[in-house]
Amino acid sequence: DFVTVEGDGRLTKEIADRALTRLGVDHIGLDGADRRYLMLLAVHYGGGPVGVETIAAALSEARDAIEEVIEPFLLQQGLILRTPRGRMLGQRAWRHLGLEAPRAPGQSDLFEG
Repeated sequence: DFVTVEGDGRLTKEIADRALTRLGVDHIGLDGADRRYLMLLAVHYGGGPVGVETIAAALSEARDAIEEVIEPFLLQQGLILRTPRGRMLGQRAWRHLGLEAPRAPGQSDLFEG
């Protein structure tokens, strides 16, 4: 539809980029649901670990939807990790969100006194 309305019937990179932007898909392929998931872990749970049931309840999504629709791409891209204690944000997710990952307790700067 975008090709017909926005262009001359040929798909170009520019038209594809505009279409994806209008659909809320960012430059690495994340949509609104993906970003909500990542922001939930980052802002409300300090990056995790967080159990999938807690994530599902907080996002008002079914556990199956989380595990089968949202998480596979995030896992493939290294944005989240599945650990025995729950889901955690990977370093790539922190960078993509433009947030600084919290430090582990007792972790100090290399240059601190």
